[in-house]
Amino acid sequence: MILRKLVGMKPIIADEAAIAEAVILLRQGGLVAFPTETVYGLGADASNPEAVKRIFRAKGRPADHPLIVHIGDVASLADWALTIPESARRLAARFWPGPLTLILKKKPEVSFVVTGGQDTVGLRIPDNPVALRLLRAFGGGIAAPSANRFKRISPTRASHVADELEGLVDMILDGGPCQVGVESTIVDLSGPRPTLLRPGQISRLQIERVLGMELSLISPSDITVPGDVRAPGMMKIHYAPVTPALLCSGERLPDILRDMTAQDLKIGLLLYRKRNTIVDRPGIRVIRMPAQAEAYAQALYAALRELDGAQLDKILIEQPPETEEWRAINDRLGKAAVPFQ
Repeated sequence: MILRKLVGMKPIIADEAAIAEAVILLRQGGLVAFPTETVYGLGADASNPEAVKRIFRAKGRPADHPLIVHIGDVASLADWALTIPESARRLAARFWPGPLTLILKKKPEVSFVVTGGQDTVGLRIPDNPVALRLLRAFGGGIAAPSANRFKRISPTRASHVADELEGLVDMILDGGPCQVGVESTIVDLSGPRPTLLRPGQISRLQIERVLGMELSLISPSDITVPGDVRAPGMMKIHYAPVTPALLCSGERLPDILRDMTAQDLKIGLLLYRKRNTIVDRPGIRVIRMPAQAEAYAQALYAALRELDGAQLDKILIEQPPETEEWRAINDRLGKAAVPFQ
């Protein structure tokens, strides 16, 4: 029996009493949303298959999409991974706690419910004080995808979780805004060659420097059957607003905007650079994003949510630079928006 069902309850400041209650809820099979440095996660006891199934139901997530297990220390790797290659130890020593998920061969006792039927498991130690206190007080692994509906915009504030999953989560721990703002980098170390499955704040080049070798790369076009989904965030459409979103170059933006306003469409603009010729006026909602990649990433999902809730007809997103520094951001935008043809 769940300790209490917090239907409609506001997020709770993550003090010691709240964390203690969250631990009780997790041990009883409950769902607890909590902050990480990347996004808010929807957590359940990773050793309890019935609790983990509640995550899939709450999100509307297909059962063949694996979850990431969050752990409190490097020693806990041995509780989940069948083997721990030297590459995993080196990356963990360099980047944990931090926004890096490692895919390793799972131990037989790790439930296929957690891994989406895969023989591998994703593991990471989050770099967030609330998440770490929760994990260490709980004493086990917490399976936690982003605390939002499947394929929708990830939450970077506790209020985002409350807006989207009201009545479906037993507690929301409020630890303030997430500092990174996009999901973790995912590297698959279960095969013959390390493979980058999802870009994040920790870049491909940083990982390659630690490993002393190039990573293999995979793209959404490589995902042709459900079994190809080796990790979260690999679908062609993901992190997406309900409002149709288009991705376009800054050079084409004025002409596209002119055509759309001529059709009396209500438009939201997510601008990478300041443009004096594009201003807020009736029918146009403008958000100017930071010019630095890390600040842009931190603000991205909150900005998309703001535009998505503004009752617009279209969201236009100006394409940021297509450089390695912006790889994770462009990955998320490419899955949230359709390129303008």
